[in-house]
Amino acid sequence: MRLTDTISLAYRTIRGNRLRTGITVSIIAFGIMALVGINTAIDAMKQKFTESFSAMGANGFTLHNKKWFNFNGGGVKSERKGLKEKKSNSNVPISKYQAETFRGRFQYPATVSLNIGGVQDAVVSVDDRKTNPNVRVVGGDENYVELNGFGLATGRNLSTLDVRTGRNVAIIGSTLAERFFGKNPETPVDRIININNLPFRVVGVLESKGSTLGMDRDNVIITSYNNVRRFFNSNVNASFNIQVKVADVQLIDGAIDQAEGVFRPIRRLEVTEGDNFNIDKSDTFVNLLLKNLSFITGAALLIGLITLIGAAVGLMNIMLVAVTERTKEIGLVKAIGGRNRNVRQQFLLESVLISLIGAGFGVVLGVLVGNLFSLFLNTGFVMPWSWMLGGIFICSLVGLAAGLYPSLKASRLNPIEALRYE
Repeated sequence: MRLTDTISLAYRTIRGNRLRTGITVSIIAFGIMALVGINTAIDAMKQKFTESFSAMGANGFTLHNKKWFNFNGGGVKSERKGLKEKKSNSNVPISKYQAETFRGRFQYPATVSLNIGGVQDAVVSVDDRKTNPNVRVVGGDENYVELNGFGLATGRNLSTLDVRTGRNVAIIGSTLAERFFGKNPETPVDRIININNLPFRVVGVLESKGSTLGMDRDNVIITSYNNVRRFFNSNVNASFNIQVKVADVQLIDGAIDQAEGVFRPIRRLEVTEGDNFNIDKSDTFVNLLLKNLSFITGAALLIGLITLIGAAVGLMNIMLVAVTERTKEIGLVKAIGGRNRNVRQQFLLESVLISLIGAGFGVVLGVLVGNLFSLFLNTGFVMPWSWMLGGIFICSLVGLAAGLYPSLKASRLNPIEALRYE
């Protein structure tokens, strides 16, 4: 009996039992769909996070108050032995004076930007039209746009004079520009908008950055940090963030060392005291998020494996039932010269074919479901080739494992007793 005959017979048998085959294929497809779909969505999230949080790339870092997000426990600078941190001094915010003093004293070939968070629920109005209270206001300086990965579609950036004098000028996101002035980005420039009923002149429009996890990143207004401190941040103890970007990634370690050396005296730290601020590299944010996503990947793998184990048990039961139903057929195959090997091959091929059919449907559905999430995140179409090939390989193993015992049982049947079976 040739291998092609065995494959043909196995395929005809599968077609002849469509209901049983369909149920088993559905179970396998669901497991692979969960595995491939979740990991496709995770790949889309990784792509979006990388785009969103790596604006400065690997050659930038941020100094911030320890009460702010602490991504890795102590920043890129580990606590030095013998230094103790005073509890009363651990959450002191970075003041405007300290931030500006750092910028003046930091003599290193790097670009420095100061910024402070404003409100997240500002209302913007033009004439009788206004937005919902969901506009984000950020206070920066003349370097904020560059160091945070924004680009100007039209108009100009904030100037040093804008920041120093605190005059009411702002750069608006593309969402606000289109809402009030249409799709021509040049139209809003030099127009007056009201932010929480305060008039501001638009000096520039940002290029679109899309959305991240449902948050519209273009629904934003950038003005000087002096304006934010006066109008859009009622917290008198609000802390500044200091961003630093060097021209070459090889210079970043030296820049971090000098930044720490400059900032410690500004923060009035004694020689025996530990740092009361953190220094985080720009890619630290991405690395931590990607590390956390690995737990979701493990959960997806566990869900898929549990489902596939259940599918393997179901497939084995179906194959055992098939052996019982086709006992007489097995006896006939052996009576006309079929070998034990041919019988084993037939049942193993049936089991593997059912698994691969389920894998095919599962991979297609998983890619489609995962890319629905990538569509929501506004990323490109994601093809997780490694997970697709891995899912097919796992299904092949499932088919072999589920068909091994039934095929051995079928091959060991006595042909005379099998022919007598009713």
